[in-house]
Amino acid sequence: MTVTEKPVASVLQRGAVIPAHPLALTAERRLDERRQRALTRYYLAAGAGGIAVGVHTTQFAIRRPDIGLLRPVLELVAEAIDHEERPGGLAEGRATFRIAGSIGRTHQAVAEARLAADLGYHAVLLGLGALPDASDDDLIEHCSAVAEVIPIVGFYLQRAVGGRPLSRAFWTRFAAIPQVVAIKVAPFDRYATLDVVHGLAASGRSAEVALLTGNDDSIVHDLLAKYPVSTPSGPTTLRIRSGLLGQWAVWTRQAVALLSRVRALDDDPGTGVPVDLLDVAVRLTDANAALFDPTHGFAGSIAGIHEVLRRQGLLAGIWCLDPDEGLSPGQAAEIDRVCAAYPELTDDDFVAEHLDEWLR
Repeated sequence: MTVTEKPVASVLQRGAVIPAHPLALTAERRLDERRQRALTRYYLAAGAGGIAVGVHTTQFAIRRPDIGLLRPVLELVAEAIDHEERPGGLAEGRATFRIAGSIGRTHQAVAEARLAADLGYHAVLLGLGALPDASDDDLIEHCSAVAEVIPIVGFYLQRAVGGRPLSRAFWTRFAAIPQVVAIKVAPFDRYATLDVVHGLAASGRSAEVALLTGNDDSIVHDLLAKYPVSTPSGPTTLRIRSGLLGQWAVWTRQAVALLSRVRALDDDPGTGVPVDLLDVAVRLTDANAALFDPTHGFAGSIAGIHEVLRRQGLLAGIWCLDPDEGLSPGQAAEIDRVCAAYPELTDDDFVAEHLDEWLR
């Protein structure tokens, strides 16, 4: 099934929770296949509409020749999704939107796109961090080369973790590439987020290209906001209807419930935003700060996600491929604090109920 076929395309149009899939490792820092599958099962059981793998949360080092985990991990996740979409599976009757990460200069990005296409992924999330000084013309040429292989999801990554500034004009040209199906908006910057929205509107493809929030510091606001814009066919309103987030790699069941609640507001335009949703927005941002570790330049972001999953029993430890990568000083205490302060954000009971089933 290609991304342009129903029902996969409808996943993006109606909105979905798309977790950025972590990497499950043993204490020897080898792939833990059982727990890698268990994570995928967890996301599908929680109601995720898509899964992104081979992205930052999966650890970019899986691509290193001495590690060689890119293909095995992509294969494992794809096989787990296939298994759970069968009759009687956790995702029976659903079409899970499958996204693989694609990074590097053009040769590498195209090769990774081909691998994703061969393994049945619907699109790649295309990172541009390897091209920090490229002109817009060069960037569009790069993106178009990858798009010839597989549909692409654009990625505006925050500069604090390797992103580069991208203009409104760039996003207009990018969105005009016919194979672009979505843009992950993750600059952690309200002005830059508006650049993506207005750039997409100017492309004339706002009805075809979905906007996904990647702003982990502003998830609820992004999902609630309405963006009045001018398009080639007249004024309209754009929405960010779903998200592709590292934050949604944990407490995924509650993320699905949150998105469902926000989307239900669309069915009654006369209903205002409940005040308690704004309270949820503040709590979720506070919780994300504990997990993503902005205090230390996001150094503990992957380990923070692992720590929550370890506490729930989904991971055996917080090991990363880099032995020096772990929780930052004080981060564990911050995770303790937000878990105690905001138990309504967690899904510990849901995980505990099904953990043995997912680990089989």
